Amino acid sequence: MGDYSRKFAKVNICRAYSPSMRINAEWENLSEVMIHRPGIEIAYAMLAPRPFLFERTFKITRAVKEHESLENVLKDNGVMVKVLRDTVVNEAEKSKDFRKKLEEKVKSTVRFFGTVESTNRAKSEFVKNIDTIDSSTLFQILTLEPAIDLKKDMYDLSVEYPTVYSNIPLANLYFMRDQQAVGNNGIVIGNMKKMQRSRETEITDFVIRNALKEKSVFRVSENNSFEGGDFIPAGDFALIGTGPRTDTGGAMEVLKSGKFDFDEFFIANNPIYDFMEAEARDPMINMHLDTYFNIAGDGIAITAVDLAKKADGIIMGKVAMGEYVETGKANLYDYLKGKGFNFVDLRLSEQMGYSSNFLTISDKKILAVNVKQVIKKLLDENVFSRKLADMVHTDIAKPNSDGLFPDRREISELGLDCITLELSELTGGYGGAHCMTAALNRN
Repeated sequence: MGDYSRKFAKVNICRAYSPSMRINAEWENLSEVMIHRPGIEIAYAMLAPRPFLFERTFKITRAVKEHESLENVLKDNGVMVKVLRDTVVNEAEKSKDFRKKLEEKVKSTVRFFGTVESTNRAKSEFVKNIDTIDSSTLFQILTLEPAIDLKKDMYDLSVEYPTVYSNIPLANLYFMRDQQAVGNNGIVIGNMKKMQRSRETEITDFVIRNALKEKSVFRVSENNSFEGGDFIPAGDFALIGTGPRTDTGGAMEVLKSGKFDFDEFFIANNPIYDFMEAEARDPMINMHLDTYFNIAGDGIAITAVDLAKKADGIIMGKVAMGEYVETGKANLYDYLKGKGFNFVDLRLSEQMGYSSNFLTISDKKILAVNVKQVIKKLLDENVFSRKLADMVHTDIAKPNSDGLFPDRREISELGLDCITLELSELTGGYGGAHCMTAALNRN
């Protein structure tokens, strides 16, 4: 790869403020991440997976153990791991100012219904008692968004009984990649496309500004949508995917923010396979850029090549900070080939098993999904349509195939160090290791 594709975006040393969170390239050493341990909020998704944007039901106890293992593997590889709940609780314990902000946040989240008299009484009691509620419970309340409807007992009018609702439990919060993205000049808080996830950024924005005390923060407006899974930095350039979750307006707003100060952007239209053209766009294949594409090292792209060739897009060149103009058109494959990238071509079965949703922790070292076991689970539980299941079975049975990612000869020949994670349950929410981690710093 030439000097142009190797150089990293320069940081202006004259800035008045240097952001504490900074990422130049996906293959830099991952030094800090934030994760969210799944809690009671995901139990609701087991009742109706699809409306909660999940792929399937799964065993929550096992999923939590998988998540704990993910945390431990990250720590074993030198990554500082911040657990969202623990970050909130620890800051609340040591900072009275943050604790008060947390209480105000919770007070604005909980709602009461009933007669004017009963709701006023309940609100007053809640406000009076909130300083006695432990911080861990306050955090849990934020993830559930409860509403309490107070009704009179028809047999004893002196007694009220509560009907408790949860507006939209934040079941997808453990996919911490999507609420925000860190660039080379700060952090962008996104605006989630789906109503089921719209409140997640309220929590992560609150934590990033008030607990992590990051000042270089930009928030995407309500008129546009941008999600972190659609952003991958690559040194002096960066990639943004557009499609079901991130729209063009959101991508352009991010470019203008100045938080992603790269020399060039490629804005891709997230593609689907030809056989899916007559169907609704499959939410896993093209939900985000990282659901069909990833970078495992400097100059190494992992994707289904035919999808990359279908990912048409525009090239935006930098004129000044926050100012870009269109300089050309290409598809994702040709664009990266022009940058000197080599491709590992994923088969259909690998793509459907979250192969591209690995997490790069350093150059040529990745945390991969246990694709073989995930595919078996998806087939055994009849998650795929009959047509897709037949295609996956046929793909797996091909003679002379080189195994499944990451256990392929080509992977070892490229010098990739792959740590395979057991994520058979957690992937039921529609995402792998990349989706589950908010990268905060690479160096």
